[in-house]
Amino acid sequence: MSIDWNHFTPLASLAGGVLIGIAAAMFLLLNGRIAGISGVLGGLLRPSKGDIGWRAAFVLGLVGAPSVYLLFTSLPHPQIDAGYGTLVLAGLLVGLGTRYGSGCTSGHGVCGLSRLSPRSLVATGAFMGAGFATVFVVRHLLGI
Repeated sequence: MSIDWNHFTPLASLAGGVLIGIAAAMFLLLNGRIAGISGVLGGLLRPSKGDIGWRAAFVLGLVGAPSVYLLFTSLPHPQIDAGYGTLVLAGLLVGLGTRYGSGCTSGHGVCGLSRLSPRSLVATGAFMGAGFATVFVVRHLLGI
């Protein structure tokens, strides 16, 4: 194993993590709600009266942030080594997993763990374990 030192950015990663943590804590303290993306988006797709505004603003912020970023610099060009079919299947599996797990990585991993939720601890362990197993199988057993 080797580290790609050109893309090793611990300070930027730490700053991003701190900002996510502050935003999730502020959202909980100021609104009394969990900043789990699947729950926010799911509630927007099945709207309740008086619940649409903040959910739409939340999603708009997630989608609009790259536009603001573009004012200062260019977006990175990621290299994705998968076809559209694989990406669609992966997206569907993630969506299915968030339904079965009653939340996503942001809901369980960021917000749930910080609240010491046992359910979130199990969910986070499950999706981290599944991710580790998938990378091991794909890289070491399948050699892709």
